[in-house]
Amino acid sequence: MPDFVVHEHRAKKLHWDLRLELDGVLASWAVPKEPPRERGVKRLAIRVEDHPIEYKDFEGEIPEGSYGAGTVRIWDRGVYSILKRSEDRLEISMDGNILKGRYVLLKFEKGGKDSWLFFKAGD
Repeated sequence: MPDFVVHEHRAKKLHWDLRLELDGVLASWAVPKEPPRERGVKRLAIRVEDHPIEYKDFEGEIPEGSYGAGTVRIWDRGVYSILKRSEDRLEISMDGNILKGRYVLLKFEKGGKDSWLFFKAGD
């Protein structure tokens, strides 16, 4: 099963980076509010650049003057499986220390080009 990691990133604004090992990279979304643990809670997730697989173990400081400057720590990690995948929807089963269950990333056209919704769909 592929890995996932959620980085808590204290940059200009606190946010969480959801990263899924997918197609040889860490596909990444910036989530401005803490990822949902309960059904019915939807979070905006902005698709950002892919990261190398090795980045899943990163914790530390990104120096001032660099893109993403600030403190990064691992908030959650685990494995996941893909249940459904299309261009505008990714349904996964997550088994992490915090995030467990069926989750959906759904393209959110009204939010802009790179906007998605991230929510828990079931146990």
